[in-house]
Amino acid sequence: MSDDDDFMQASDEEEYDFEYEDDEDEPDAGEVTIENKYYNAKQTKLAEPAEAIAEFLGIPALEPEKGDWGFKGLKQAIKLEFALGRYDDAVAHYQELLTYVKAAVTRNYSEKSINNLLDYFEKHSAGNPPAAACMEAFYGLTLTCFQSTNNERLWLKTNIKQAKLLLDRQQYADVLRKLRELHRACQRPDGGGDDPSKGTYLLEIYALEIQLYAARKNNKQLKQLYQKALTVRSAVPHPNIMGIIRECGGKMHMSEENWAAAQSDFFESFRNYDEAGSLQRIQVLKYLLLATMLMRSHINPFDSQETKPYRNDPRIAAMTALVEAYQHDDIRRYEDVLHTHPDLLEDSFIAENIDEVTRTMRTTAVLTLIAPYTRLRTRWIADQIRISDAEVQDILGFLIVDGRIAGTIDQQAGVLALDDQVDADRVDALAGLTTALDALSRAVFQSTAPALRGGGGVGGGGGPGLVGVGAEGGGGDEASSGRAGTDFFAHRHPGRGAPRGGRGGAGGRRGKHS
Repeated sequence: MSDDDDFMQASDEEEYDFEYEDDEDEPDAGEVTIENKYYNAKQTKLAEPAEAIAEFLGIPALEPEKGDWGFKGLKQAIKLEFALGRYDDAVAHYQELLTYVKAAVTRNYSEKSINNLLDYFEKHSAGNPPAAACMEAFYGLTLTCFQSTNNERLWLKTNIKQAKLLLDRQQYADVLRKLRELHRACQRPDGGGDDPSKGTYLLEIYALEIQLYAARKNNKQLKQLYQKALTVRSAVPHPNIMGIIRECGGKMHMSEENWAAAQSDFFESFRNYDEAGSLQRIQVLKYLLLATMLMRSHINPFDSQETKPYRNDPRIAAMTALVEAYQHDDIRRYEDVLHTHPDLLEDSFIAENIDEVTRTMRTTAVLTLIAPYTRLRTRWIADQIRISDAEVQDILGFLIVDGRIAGTIDQQAGVLALDDQVDADRVDALAGLTTALDALSRAVFQSTAPALRGGGGVGGGGGPGLVGVGAEGGGGDEASSGRAGTDFFAHRHPGRGAPRGGRGGAGGRRGKHS
């Protein structure tokens, strides 16, 4: 087992540069003693970590000059000190370790070892403020050391790690300054824009910047940077970096209510995290399920090859139950899942967006409940869905304003009165018939109007052989209009005469006989 294994024997692996020796070369007694001391200390570090630290720290003194065994001993001691919370000791011995990188060990070996150490510290400092402060000291010492050795790769990697630490601690102003410094380091020497040979570092920088704008809810800058990051073609990015970029893109699309684009980005993010072996894949899978519900899609998100292995994963069981309840319009089961799994809402992003799904579910349930009725109490609806009366009235008000139901709410009595759809349809049909008959009567009148140019009806002096149909006792002018009376269904209009046409006066008869 390599010396870079962590104290639980499960962290990073060390890569050795093998040197082949002649059979005649025999290790001297001193080297054997140092090697034995090192491996004896490794054997005791699990059971007696404090004793192992003392053994590891005693190795450098046994070497006549700084070499590999002293370097390895210090590394193991620092890891154990960090794990035990002895941060001041860890920082002091880390500073001693950095004195080995200039000449005692090879450049590649020192770079890989330091990078692995920093990865180990980063992994084991999450949620631990004292450990995070220790990390900041490690980064500062590393940057000072490797800047003087012109090791640009490790300098860039360490700066990126430091920027991530600052971002986790929400020190946004410091993050911006660090990102500007990193962008300058990734420019062409002639100042002609980004250096394509540093594309991998650029993507990591973009990922950090995207996370910063997402945390500050600066969607305008986030969108520009997200699109720019997707156009980088000069790098083979680590899948974890693409997972971060796609996750932030999905959250951006969610804020714009572009559910389909959000679902696509969350799927890509999940796929990349899964490839990288990142635990963040579980959280992003929850976001993918959330986006599926917001899309009102009834396609099973676990039908894809990538997500199928997680169908029965207990870590997403609650979210899976929500999706199933949603797809079956089962409001009671949906509410039960939310009630029995309050931890779902501990994620602020899910808590912000689940309300939209909940409202959709409740609205659908209300529409289903009221369908057979024309009059019902809002309290009864609330009891069926297990929400407050005020929430029911709010949903009903939205449905009425949106034109999805026709009716009124008596808020004082708590009663919903719906228009009878059968009567409404009958009235609409009769209104249509009335309009059609009125149009027909007008058309008939207009076609016969030229024959009435003699004008009059009974009492009005009509033309030859014509009798006007007019109001009883009316003059020839009224009767000659040919449309005295009322419209259909007693829709009266002013100045039109009696409901039925009567017989004309004497003047009319005279007109007939003239």
